[in-house]
Amino acid sequence: MVEHGSKTSGSDENAVRLDDVDRKILALLQEDASLSLDEMARRVGASKTPVWNRIRRLREAGVIRRQVAILDPEALGLEACFFVLVRTSEHDPDWAARFLAAVRARPEVIEAHRLAGDIDYILKVQVRNARAYDRFYQALISEVKIHNVTALLSMEELKATSALPIPDLTGVRG
Repeated sequence: MVEHGSKTSGSDENAVRLDDVDRKILALLQEDASLSLDEMARRVGASKTPVWNRIRRLREAGVIRRQVAILDPEALGLEACFFVLVRTSEHDPDWAARFLAAVRARPEVIEAHRLAGDIDYILKVQVRNARAYDRFYQALISEVKIHNVTALLSMEELKATSALPIPDLTGVRG
């Protein structure tokens, strides 16, 4: 059972300890969060109330952030996925705040990461086509000064999942 507030030490210090039932519940939710509580309880071999209580505790512990529907970009006409590599010569807090605001304001940006290494940021941008990407690019550079931008068009998605691997931390010593 998830231990509320229980953390492990070392590199896993922020990880919540989960038991096998917690891991089964999380795996089911990642596969299909629309499963009924009855069906989830049946699949994990427990009754509804304990399963519901575990889900509630996993939410309270921050393991479950939210439950959403995953949409098909192509069904919505968003057939072009670009990975945008951003290099900047600006590293002051004001620039970073403007860049973050610009990225968060653009619905085309479905992921954004600050990186270590030669590239400062990578954005995953989902749009209809190259013209739509160019409109996104022009808007971005009009809002914030960027030293260098490289856009890479994904030719084929080989794997995409929102499911995280669920580690077994029961053997980790605190």
